[in-house]
Amino acid sequence: MAAEMVAPAWMHEQITAEEYESWSEEQCAGIEIVDGMVVVSPSASKRHNRLARIVANALDAAAGPEWNADTDFDVRLQDVPLTNRRPDVVVYQADTIDLTPTRPEHVLLVAEVVSPGSETTDRIVKVDQYAKAGIGFYWRIEQAVTGVPLVYTYVLDPATKTYRDGDVFTGVLKAVAPFPVQIDLGQV
Repeated sequence: MAAEMVAPAWMHEQITAEEYESWSEEQCAGIEIVDGMVVVSPSASKRHNRLARIVANALDAAAGPEWNADTDFDVRLQDVPLTNRRPDVVVYQADTIDLTPTRPEHVLLVAEVVSPGSETTDRIVKVDQYAKAGIGFYWRIEQAVTGVPLVYTYVLDPATKTYRDGDVFTGVLKAVAPFPVQIDLGQV
């Protein structure tokens, strides 16, 4: 006789912020919460992770003492229904390092590395969510067929809570906003 599979409650019921906060870091790894529902993300490739780390390290070095740049932690976009995103790179206020959850008002910039399976989410859905949350800068990093990534930068229009197109970089990224930074994208 075959064993019956029973889906866990989190697969078909909204969870609250309080429930999510009771979960361990291991339970929260590799997932995001969108409108209270758990969204499972596949493990990222080594290329994806290296690219995110190169960008985070360069941003961290250029940011100055007021800002930190890091990878792989939740940003709480809203409490009800719960929406937590886990951007590939986050530049956040240094004095909030021990504050949980990280909220949009603590965040200056988020960057997402587009991978197979995340195209629509990173190009359309997250852009809208981050803008509506008031995050000032969004960078979308495309892993180009040529091997050298393309970085699309966006700047928040606070009046409309939408992003305006910024510069597009390949080879070497030389941004002046939110602060001057130069990143060799060929290091991957």
